[in-house]
Amino acid sequence: MALLTSQRLNELYTKYKDMDVTFTKTVTKALHLISSEIYLKCLGNQWRCVLYSTSMSGSRIILSVDSSIMETIRKANNAASLRFCFMDPDKSTPVSFFIASKVSGFTPYSKTDSNLQFVSLKFNNQPPEDLISIIGLLVEANVNAKKRAEERIVINDENIKILGLKTKSTALSIEGIPRACILRDLSFAGAKLIISGIGKFLVNKQASIKLEMEDIPALSMQGKVLRYDSVETRKDLSTLGIQFNEDSIPIEYKMRINDYFARKKKPSV
Repeated sequence: MALLTSQRLNELYTKYKDMDVTFTKTVTKALHLISSEIYLKCLGNQWRCVLYSTSMSGSRIILSVDSSIMETIRKANNAASLRFCFMDPDKSTPVSFFIASKVSGFTPYSKTDSNLQFVSLKFNNQPPEDLISIIGLLVEANVNAKKRAEERIVINDENIKILGLKTKSTALSIEGIPRACILRDLSFAGAKLIISGIGKFLVNKQASIKLEMEDIPALSMQGKVLRYDSVETRKDLSTLGIQFNEDSIPIEYKMRINDYFARKKKPSV
């Protein structure tokens, strides 16, 4: 779990506190949410629920609400606490915490089960730093994936370490045929690669690359070869520009690229 300075945490909270993250399967996996350990607590009662979405100012959960639960929440004047639980890859124990909240509304979730409800919660105060770090970094990565899509990161020895890559070499496949290649640069939206051979015959073909990482499983992206260039001093080499399919870009990749730009941040950005 990322360790951030107070200044960085305040920046994330101020900019993105009201932006929601929906917990799809991919988001749940990327953020290491332990879904079975999410609970709503009220007047000593604790009910397991599903975290549907959250921002840094409130959450939406899915809860089976019967008359006794409604009465308990009413007696508490809508005061409740929501328990979050995440696995920290760097530690042997999960990170968990309760956030004091106010129940602000109920909306039916299912037409076939009248008890199943979306429950909206507003946090009473700024949430713990762990939640700001987890949610804030993901939201920022998604924002910057659009805002800074074409900004390039040159792949040199220093940047390989920052990005957590194992090597400049990567697995490239074009129309299902493996090709040897070397990374030249990366961005949120694509990659530039050096390959052996003439690249002009590969333009507009489907491609996929796999990046071997030091600390997480390999990251795979699919896309299309948009352009090629010759290498001036090497007629036997070409550079290919690949644009990733947006829906194929792993959250972990966006967050890794975003972390690089955060470290290299200019004062004017």
